[in-house]
Amino acid sequence: MHLEIITPDKKVFSGEVSSVSVPGTTGRFEMLNNHAPIISTLLNGKVKVKDKEGVKTFDVKGGVVENLNNKIIILAESV
Repeated sequence: MHLEIITPDKKVFSGEVSSVSVPGTTGRFEMLNNHAPIISTLLNGKVKVKDKEGVKTFDVKGGVVENLNNKIIILAESV
């Protein structure tokens, strides 16, 4: 899967990942390869990203996540 984390100021992360866990407004959820299409708002919290180098964590301050065809875009207010 390809993930991009973007704020109004800059692109924070772009790369291939195996899973992404986000703080959705109705609870934390994780997206894996071939996840169903989804759009969700995000609360303040940690986005956990697993890639071939290990686990990375980003503190986001709200935003939106979209997953479509194994491409995930997180538009965060700030990171």
